[in-house]
Amino acid sequence: MGEDLAKNKWWKIALKVTLISVWAFASVVASQFVIGLLMSWILGPAKLSEPVPLAIYYILADALAVALVIFVPAGLLAKWKTKDKAAGKDFAIPSRTEMGLKGWPTWTDIGLSPVGFIVSLLLATGLVAIFSQFSWFNAEQVQETGFAFYISGFDRIVSFVVLVVVAPIAEEVIFRGWLYGKLREKLSGLPEWGGIILSTFIVSVLFGLMHFQWNVGLNVFCLSVVLCGLREITGTIYSGILTHMLRNGVAFFLLYVMGIH
Repeated sequence: MGEDLAKNKWWKIALKVTLISVWAFASVVASQFVIGLLMSWILGPAKLSEPVPLAIYYILADALAVALVIFVPAGLLAKWKTKDKAAGKDFAIPSRTEMGLKGWPTWTDIGLSPVGFIVSLLLATGLVAIFSQFSWFNAEQVQETGFAFYISGFDRIVSFVVLVVVAPIAEEVIFRGWLYGKLREKLSGLPEWGGIILSTFIVSVLFGLMHFQWNVGLNVFCLSVVLCGLREITGTIYSGILTHMLRNGVAFFLLYVMGIH
């Protein structure tokens, strides 16, 4: 009888982990699709490819993704929550602490960000070298952001704000904030390192898949592993946000300032 209850418990946990993970990933992808389709219909595909409209697209897609992931489930499950508080809690709006947003960034967060960047770069370099042995893996494929490579002036400023500031904040709130926090809570019954490793793996795989390119996905997978580790070390996502900004900032400089593809 006890074994049956234990199996049933873990079956429910696995189902919740899957549901939470799929919801986060589907929300991000759906947000990009909906906003892209709507803006293409309003402005036309050609206009949408220009830097300023494209920046607006990114901002709106990120805002919609955050809303879908964090706020929409709580509203949809409000009635369910009154009937089953335990079930409703799974998608309740988390507190700042649960999201890894307690307090404000510290000097420790700032100091760990370049360390996290270097560690993620070394990890990615090693994995790329391994995967480069496979014929289907193209390590030189350039990440498609939608922005033209040769942009300057106001267009460059707008694209910088979107890619280096807005995107890292939104992605950290969703993946290392909401999703990682939920998974760690659901997997708290595992041995401590087991919960950390499994949560980190799920979040990082989904984060890599979201970029839809093998080489880019592998790089951001490594970045995500380090960012999850930073959350465990600091208890917040601030260091992860700064590390993510640093990574995107370096990539932006190489691609859009130096012109190195």
